[in-house]
Amino acid sequence: MKLWDDVDQYITDTLVKPDAALDAALTASDAAGLPAISVSPAHGKLLWMLARLVNAKRVLEIGTLGGYSTIWLARGMAPGGRLVTLEAAEKHAAVARANLERAGLAKMVEVRVGQALATLPSLNGPMDLTFIDADKQNNAEYFRSALKLSRPGSLIVVDNVVREGRVIDAGSRDASVLGVRKLNELLAAEKRVSATAIQTVGSKGYDGFTVALVLE
Repeated sequence: MKLWDDVDQYITDTLVKPDAALDAALTASDAAGLPAISVSPAHGKLLWMLARLVNAKRVLEIGTLGGYSTIWLARGMAPGGRLVTLEAAEKHAAVARANLERAGLAKMVEVRVGQALATLPSLNGPMDLTFIDADKQNNAEYFRSALKLSRPGSLIVVDNVVREGRVIDAGSRDASVLGVRKLNELLAAEKRVSATAIQTVGSKGYDGFTVALVLE
């Protein structure tokens, strides 16, 4: 919807401001033919703020794409922080590495290539903040792994959890919708976390994200 796009642009122009490294990351991702599914600038700044709020020194990202959200997260880390980002496609990882190098963040970010479910068991925690933005059918498994790598006070953020409202369709056969519903069932039963989900509209359409606080 054009109004959503216009409001998003107004928010970006007013509160986010232009940034050469972030703009270059999007341009490079587009030139490489990556899908235009990076978080919005406003959402990216929220990730930066969350990293700052928890004074994140260890950050995990599941789903790198071209590294746009990675840049936001890395910039939000505490001095000396370290970020590990997992990407299934080598093509995407190569673009992300170049974007991180251009942004001056390459030394604090490790891009690991491979299927995340295979890579996650090799990681050591605790992670102060985890951002999950990969294939949605595996959301619940990604969350379980993130929880194992967390500590009390850690945040786990999961993107794209509303699916244009289709998340309420209990009879859906869409793998992404089923993945989100499975995640929600897990969150509802998991006593070690407290979670909520926020609906969003904007340049990325109608969707939303989940934030879970690890309690124990």
